[in-house]
Amino acid sequence: MTSLLAVLLIAPFMAQADATIANVATPSISAELGASGAELELVIGGYLVAFAVLLITGARLGQTHGYRRMFLAGIAVFTGASALSGLAPTPAVLIAARVLQGAGAALMFPQTLTGIQLAFTGPARVRAIGLYAIALSAGAVSGQLLGGALISADLLGSGWRAIFLVNVPIGLVALVAGARRLPADDHRASRRIDLRGVAALSVAVLLVVLPLVLGRADGWPAWTWVCFAASVPALALFVATQRGRAEPLLNLHALAPRPVAFGLAAVAAATATYYALLFTLALYLQQGLGRSPLVSGLTLVSWVAAFGLAGQIVRRVPERRRPVVAPAGCLLLAAAYVALSASLFAGERSEVVLVVLLGAGGLGLGLQFSALVGHLTNAVAPRYAPDISGVSTTVMQIGGAVGAAGFGTLYLALAGSDATTAFAIVAAGLAAVSLLAFAAARVATRRSAGVRLQAWPSNTSTA
Repeated sequence: MTSLLAVLLIAPFMAQADATIANVATPSISAELGASGAELELVIGGYLVAFAVLLITGARLGQTHGYRRMFLAGIAVFTGASALSGLAPTPAVLIAARVLQGAGAALMFPQTLTGIQLAFTGPARVRAIGLYAIALSAGAVSGQLLGGALISADLLGSGWRAIFLVNVPIGLVALVAGARRLPADDHRASRRIDLRGVAALSVAVLLVVLPLVLGRADGWPAWTWVCFAASVPALALFVATQRGRAEPLLNLHALAPRPVAFGLAAVAAATATYYALLFTLALYLQQGLGRSPLVSGLTLVSWVAAFGLAGQIVRRVPERRRPVVAPAGCLLLAAAYVALSASLFAGERSEVVLVVLLGAGGLGLGLQFSALVGHLTNAVAPRYAPDISGVSTTVMQIGGAVGAAGFGTLYLALAGSDATTAFAIVAAGLAAVSLLAFAAARVATRRSAGVRLQAWPSNTSTA
């Protein structure tokens, strides 16, 4: 089981790393390929948009065609697209390759949580979810660190291309290991997929994610608000397409119970603060305090370490006490942001204090995340694993995009006069969002995991 888990965790780590790794390479890409500002935005945003739009579809394909098969297919697409990105001769080819890479990530990423839910139970599942949380957080931070290190090293004169080419040997190893270690798929699974639902959901998510990813840099032009407005009827249309279908793309019954719906809301809110922190802290350290990208990334090591420690702590909490862990983690996260904001307003700029408070925040988010993902996977029957996997990863990506766009805009609007004050205000705002996550987590876990959804009528089943 250890080797199986190690293979599964490759996907979230690689997917999260490549969501951030290109950020530090944009000056080099612009210099070598002559990419415009809009093209550089698409190099970064094309991956994120394709990733977020296709996550739920990727999760459902794992059920209809087998999660092993889709995991390997996703790894293959991601690896091939990484090679194409690293060899791209023009900005257009690089953008297309990054979109394809995001699609591959969306195919492989949700299979990890599906695989954990299907292959692990009890304490083994708690441990697996803790390691899953580490892979997610470490991947996001490693992208920034690894990107800066590879570009600075200029391996064999590859420059920025190394940040994509490094995925090729890792992906090939993952393909071989996955083929050997992942269990065979159930060939009795249905191979039908709701194409009408895929189209409707893709449009709805695209209308939300595209303006969030590209709108901030352009000053939130009119088209972004048109997209946001259009996303509401688009989402309503998707919901309408799912009602009454024997095999819907997304089983809405699995998401309706309070333990699930509020659990997803809590995950989205807390994750939004993390992505907002990643974005604004990098700006504050590099532009406000003049630190290097490498130092900026290293500052977050305490966060990642504490995040990983949280999963081990959750493992050791007695099962009857676990419902309080997620709300407690949100409170610790909020307290860390409040302390960070207060210290900055007081004129405290010590990096030691910053690192300690980031460690506290990482511990709080890790407790919340590990406990809630465990709660969500236990709240539904195994046949709903693709629904939970696809939706939880999608709300994390959308929450992260909302957090980075909203708080990034706030920071940039205030940083011109005083970067420290701007970041202090952002930290206070992140504390407020963490309290919203606490409220949602409290509702979700008020009663043990709720009633497992094994008794729904057959016309709501996706099995």
